Amino acid sequence: MKNIQMVDLKSQYLKIKSEVDTAIMDCLESTQFIHGQPVKSFENNLASYLGVKHVIACANGTDALQIAIMAAELPLGSEIIVPDFTFIATAEVISLLGMVPVFADVDYHNFNILPQQIESLITDKTKAIIPVHLFGQSAPMTEILDIAQRHQLLVIEDNAQAIGASYSSDHKAVKLGGLGDIGCTSFFPSKNLGAYGDGGALFTNSDDLAHKIRIIANHGMETRYYHDEIGVNSRLDSIQASILNVKLRHLDEYNSARYTAAQRYKSALEDIPQIVLPTEESYSNHVYHQFTLKIKDNHRDGVKAALDQHKVPNGVYYPVPLHQQKAFLKHPSKVGDCTNTIQLSNEVLSLPMHSELDEETQKFICDIIVEYFK
Repeated sequence: MKNIQMVDLKSQYLKIKSEVDTAIMDCLESTQFIHGQPVKSFENNLASYLGVKHVIACANGTDALQIAIMAAELPLGSEIIVPDFTFIATAEVISLLGMVPVFADVDYHNFNILPQQIESLITDKTKAIIPVHLFGQSAPMTEILDIAQRHQLLVIEDNAQAIGASYSSDHKAVKLGGLGDIGCTSFFPSKNLGAYGDGGALFTNSDDLAHKIRIIANHGMETRYYHDEIGVNSRLDSIQASILNVKLRHLDEYNSARYTAAQRYKSALEDIPQIVLPTEESYSNHVYHQFTLKIKDNHRDGVKAALDQHKVPNGVYYPVPLHQQKAFLKHPSKVGDCTNTIQLSNEVLSLPMHSELDEETQKFICDIIVEYFK
């Protein structure tokens, strides 16, 4: 058995090596390393793929979230509702900008924010909701958008983990990131659409927001050396854009391969009573950024130890609810009843998941888990 990777970027690269190498060499020969043509081309190609009017590339997914909030021009002390069960970046930028993250519980079955708890946490200081499309599947956007409309709240989609997935409503499917006021994503190498370094982007159908986002991401500057806003320096470089242009052409293929691998995992593990397999909601396709099990009856750490013993990579995403993180004990925050999040933090375990995962590797992994429960 070859060394098993949580994400096999080497094998993926080898399949598209000639395309990637040519794109990089073209960029090197152009010497347009910042704001070069590959960046403009990638923004246009991604906008077309997602069906949105504007894509603005930036340096990473966390910057995308920060810039989105900055573009909204919310008052200091504004409350922004986020899921308690997600990566810290979603809430971290809120605190950095002098606002208050409000942690809502998630659905135990699909890991995404609970609309009914969003409603219960709204106050006169609430200005925005940031739903996260966690692990590759959409949050319940119809309910979230209805709540936002009733209370005049901004919706910023954190789509770092579900690029290429769609939300179905009224018999039509819309790519995630284009449903709210602003969408954000990350091109961290392990993502479904990953660069070979850092990268991120924002999406919007608003001309005004797109204009403001571009200015903020470029030192608050529209005309060189004339600064209309306090901004940041957040750019996707041309080499990364060249790579992403190539990989975008393969994204649907990658997501399909991940889905096929997920079904093989499900078939092999479905008869273990202590394991709860990922739920696929009818309103969203699932692109399986992660394949995350819920392992009950205090068996999570035992299964993890068995996998570790056989050198099978795995991950606990996420071991500590955001509201319990020490960082937020030092800054203002609020929290709802996050019972599901606390339970999930004790049960979740993610298995290797990527577009190059083969049946032999998955059988090896699943056999270890099945043997553990015998």
